Amino acid sequence: MDATNQLGDFLRNRREQVRPEDVGLSPGVGLRRVPGLRREEVAMLAGISADYYLRLEQGRERHPSVQVLDALAGVLRLDPEATAYMIGLTRARSRRAARPATERVPASVLHLVRGLPMPAFVQSRYLDVLASNRMARALSPNLAPGVNRLRAAFLDPAERDFHRDWRQATASVVGQMRADSGGAADDPRLAALVGELSIKDDCFRRLWARHEVRRREGVISRLRHPEVGDLDLYCDKLAVAGADGQLLVIYHAEPGTESARLLALLGSIAASTQDDIPDSLRPGDPARLYPSE
Repeated sequence: MDATNQLGDFLRNRREQVRPEDVGLSPGVGLRRVPGLRREEVAMLAGISADYYLRLEQGRERHPSVQVLDALAGVLRLDPEATAYMIGLTRARSRRAARPATERVPASVLHLVRGLPMPAFVQSRYLDVLASNRMARALSPNLAPGVNRLRAAFLDPAERDFHRDWRQATASVVGQMRADSGGAADDPRLAALVGELSIKDDCFRRLWARHEVRRREGVISRLRHPEVGDLDLYCDKLAVAGADGQLLVIYHAEPGTESARLLALLGSIAASTQDDIPDSLRPGDPARLYPSE
């Protein structure tokens, strides 16, 4: 993957995921040496020249018109989120708008997290846990402040037991990070995190290379806790106003269900267990994005 040619990389990967029969073309017999559509087929269906499309994939043309992007979105069968992501790859970004090396969780949000009776935590756009409550840490030690949830998901073997649908969960989190990043190849923190995981984990590398973009929405997380058993919990993510990319994440159960009963049991265990971990990395101070550095 070429970090300087995000649009071309995106187009190539998505082209390979579209079958000829999906767009009304005959797949042929024994004639295709590459998966998905050929470049000239994408160009024909989008109403542009094959040479122009080749320049897009090679990175020699990086600012196609909205009309061309809309046509390509139709050919590549992109949903609205993936289309918005593709359009974002063509936009210039200011190098002066660098993000700070530290993030501060608003005090009011930190008080809210502490007071919620269900697992809750705040994460950065890079999936660093910036703050969490006792219930969240009782649910998983990887929800403690200072943990990067993306690293944990792929590098901590315990996560595969914790998430009963680990493959689906990891595909979803990678797709959401793709959407939130907007293709910011020049973001050094994102590049470092993606580079590290691409080297250390084959599954992550394959998922990131697919360029799948997924919307952020409430889902059912199917978890397995070592003390209370299987839990089916809603996982809702709410944007923290005024905090660049921070999300308040809350796990909760449908009232009256077995998962609600088990979550209440977990609350009792958490209340009776000594927890010396602070709710944020340094209460009242900025939380370091990469505390190990």
